[in-house]
Amino acid sequence: MTTKQKKHKLMLIKCLFSFLLITILIGCNKTLTIEEQALEKIEALETLMGEAKSKSIDVTREETLLWFSKEFVKFADWDEAHKPEVEKLFGYYSFYEKDKAKYAEELPDFERGKVIEILDKGIAELNKVIDGTIKRRPVSKIDWGNVEVADNMLKNNGKPVFLFDYFSKTVGAPLTDENVYNDHLGAIFHGGQRLYEVNMDRAVNPFILNEDRTFNEKIELITEIPDTNVGFLILWNMGMPQWIHDKEPEVAKGRSLFTGFDIDNPLMRDVWSDVMKKTGELTKGKKVTQLGYILSNEPHWFSEKGHWTQNYKEMNSISSYTVKKFQNWLADKYSNNIKKLNKNWESDFKGFKAVEIEIPMEKSLRGTPIWYDWCRFNMDRSTDWFTFLRDQLLETNPDADTNIKIMPKMFREDYRSHGIDLEALTDITTMIGNDGKAYGGRNLRATKPEKWEEKYAYWWDELSLPYDFLESVSPNKININSETHFLSASAWRDMNLSPDYVRSVFWLATLQGMDAGISWFWARDPDGSPEDRLEGELDFFDPALAGSYAGSANMQPQTVNEVAQVYMDMNSFSEEIVALREQRRPIRIFHSETSAINKKYYMTEQFDLYESLHFEGFPVGYATEKVIKKQDNSKWDAIVVFKTDYVTDSEFETLQGYLNNGGTVILDSKNSLSKNEYGELRGKSLSKGEGNLIVMDAANTVLEIQQKALEVVSDALPEVTLTESNGTAYKGCYWRVVKNEKGYLVNILNIGKNDAKLNLGLKNGKATTITNIMTGDVLNSEFELKSNGILLLEIEE
Repeated sequence: MTTKQKKHKLMLIKCLFSFLLITILIGCNKTLTIEEQALEKIEALETLMGEAKSKSIDVTREETLLWFSKEFVKFADWDEAHKPEVEKLFGYYSFYEKDKAKYAEELPDFERGKVIEILDKGIAELNKVIDGTIKRRPVSKIDWGNVEVADNMLKNNGKPVFLFDYFSKTVGAPLTDENVYNDHLGAIFHGGQRLYEVNMDRAVNPFILNEDRTFNEKIELITEIPDTNVGFLILWNMGMPQWIHDKEPEVAKGRSLFTGFDIDNPLMRDVWSDVMKKTGELTKGKKVTQLGYILSNEPHWFSEKGHWTQNYKEMNSISSYTVKKFQNWLADKYSNNIKKLNKNWESDFKGFKAVEIEIPMEKSLRGTPIWYDWCRFNMDRSTDWFTFLRDQLLETNPDADTNIKIMPKMFREDYRSHGIDLEALTDITTMIGNDGKAYGGRNLRATKPEKWEEKYAYWWDELSLPYDFLESVSPNKININSETHFLSASAWRDMNLSPDYVRSVFWLATLQGMDAGISWFWARDPDGSPEDRLEGELDFFDPALAGSYAGSANMQPQTVNEVAQVYMDMNSFSEEIVALREQRRPIRIFHSETSAINKKYYMTEQFDLYESLHFEGFPVGYATEKVIKKQDNSKWDAIVVFKTDYVTDSEFETLQGYLNNGGTVILDSKNSLSKNEYGELRGKSLSKGEGNLIVMDAANTVLEIQQKALEVVSDALPEVTLTESNGTAYKGCYWRVVKNEKGYLVNILNIGKNDAKLNLGLKNGKATTITNIMTGDVLNSEFELKSNGILLLEIEE
């Protein structure tokens, strides 16, 4: 071979080598698809979990992360293969309808991207646990079949436990399906979900009853619930068998949105008596009743014109039975003196049997005697209805626990024609029932920024204020939120929901008393498809449910994973959280439904005072006439009466009795307590008796009243101090403190919109050691807490 040939051959070899090298490099640098990246990270997490296990490190948190990651990779594949179906589901929600095709196109890779995000975060955390940077407690796993209902908490293996799940869980799956009922999604057995006449899924309602008052085969939907897991039974009141309509033409007159019949109708009382007694007999002692019999889903009977709930013509009237009941109520209220009523109402009825009222009422009547009498009666009659249901149940199951899924907005908002007396309904049940909600972002119906956005990371007041009220009036009851709307609601949702928000809002609700949070909602079948009610496979289609699917937790791996993760952390520190939430409430705001009924903005005004006290290191308390009479008055140091013009004589005398017994009342001005329920001026004012009466000037601001209240109770306030700087004029850190063996336990949640610079110390100025007991980190007295951040600290002198 010539020299030239050798050179040519060498050049060919070099070219071939270069080609092979480039090919290898191209292969190595080939861009992975987003799904391949997710799968690669799943493998990385599994490898890291193996290393952690070899070092005896608990990886329960990572097991949940891994489960959700694999599930949502599968869900994304289904969504990609069924884009027309997904597009249709986006179209059922008005705020997504316009861009439904775009959302359906982007959803699969959005879900895969979120899987990558949570895997990256989980891998980073586990690496820190392995190298000792983070010291975390092992998870106290929930034993779903071994939950104990204790006096004021749920317990598991001798410790307090907080339960979670999803309300309206996929109906197509049996309760025994571990793909739906497990440690990751929760495993509370649902004795009744979103029920319709054709969908008798574990229903407690009149469809189990024949016209001859025998029970039909549908009762098996109650009796066949496995007796293995903690759960609840819910009464579903939407529909009724046709035989009831045929027998009683007036049965739906005066119905409400979720109660499809007149609660004053004698036939319905007979029917429900049979249903409740049989249900109690068949389910007595069953685990599915441990979280109570939920006596109603979101009851309300709004009676004012133009309210959004009046979707049915039957709501815009009342039955003859209700009219008669109202007449009897009035006769009792006015001591059978029709002249007294006529003077009050400016009417000329010949007798109580002749009294008439137009329902719904004109809003302009608010503050008049006729408005007050109807609203008070409306509350009393609903309380009577639920007392009746409870009593029928107790006849066959005397130990039954009960609650009512009451919307806290019925208390927090200014409306009062709805017939819901939150205190009275909580009194007649053994558990606190509710579906408290919070918004992680702006209401989608809002046309401009909402007021809360100026100060806070999320809208929390409809959760916090009612919870503090409920815990004040029923301090020893378990709180069951059977439909948390923290993740989405009819007018709010966020596809890119922050896990930090999810963690913060569930922690806040639990710290304020929530023992079980059952979220709205889970509608994925194990193969990734939407559940049967969204696909019409149960011989009907549920448009309301379908409209809830788009943008919900069903499309957000970061959201559902964080729900499970925060509950694992809260249950690891359950004893500390319970100690913190049982902190004393030294200041009580006086609440009067009398003023709430009569005044247009009573609850809005009350919130201003509540908000001013919310960030001072202790839970705000409430006092009512019943609270003062029933509870040990030494549980608080002062009652603040704020913008409460209207009170009954009984309420007034109760406050005077509290003063006579040595209590302290801070009165915002002489205007408060000045009128009775009918607006008539009261001829006397409070006197201090043996107590301390502080009457503020009418010109005082909320801040001045707050400062006076804090001054009065200063000796009862925590020895721990917290100062905050967050770039606004408002505080954003909600904190509680309780003394323990080492010093003090402190929980801080930054619900403010900005990161906060904090300074934590003791009133005596002594040097402290501050430890983050969730990670083992030692902090200086000055530190930062991000917006939506949570710290659980221990302070040692």
